[in-house]
Amino acid sequence: MKPVVIFGVGDFARVAAEYLAADSPYPVAGFTVHERYIPDGAKLSGRPVVAFETLLETHPPDAYAMFVAVGYSRVNQARAEVYVECRARGYELISYVNSRASVWGEVGTGESRIGDNTFIFEENVIQPFATIGSNTVLWSGNHIGHDTKIGDHVFIASHAVISGNCRIGDYCFIGVNATFRDAITVAPRCVIGAAAVIMRDTEEGGVYAVRNTPLLPMKSWDLENF
Repeated sequence: MKPVVIFGVGDFARVAAEYLAADSPYPVAGFTVHERYIPDGAKLSGRPVVAFETLLETHPPDAYAMFVAVGYSRVNQARAEVYVECRARGYELISYVNSRASVWGEVGTGESRIGDNTFIFEENVIQPFATIGSNTVLWSGNHIGHDTKIGDHVFIASHAVISGNCRIGDYCFIGVNATFRDAITVAPRCVIGAAAVIMRDTEEGGVYAVRNTPLLPMKSWDLENF
């Protein structure tokens, strides 16, 4: 396996390095980011941070692979732009599936396809015939039902329940504890807020969110029998 250079210096990049180092065959060589964003000391988690502008010279694609660990900024567009640029430079973009995720079948073969630059955290359940696109993030504890197709450049936060035969379009963001009825189609570029319940197909670019739980006119110490 080629050593991996992780694009990013934020929380996702730091966490991704921890998972890859402890639970994958890929050694983490360091991090990269555009020169103007390199942190003081040029290190993250004890590993070097090098300028993306000179990465071809310092870490060429014939010797190093990459993973783009950028969050959901601009509805995943920021991550997609770096992903496209890294591919254009000739880098292999690895995917990672946590050893404690439950994925039906062998990853990347047959009906259970997982694209490149996709990161699947622990306790995700991916049922038979589901497919996960490229440059997609599944944080911890999601359920992906049978025959469901997750698009490219998607970010799914923790504990979403996506039932069978659903379609999640490209560039979508799905918040924690969101729930999708079976056979739902989520159009591209939707933002599905935390705890949203989706019972019918969405429109492209739609924002679906529930209201914040209201503050009641009492204090905790006034509650009886609690």
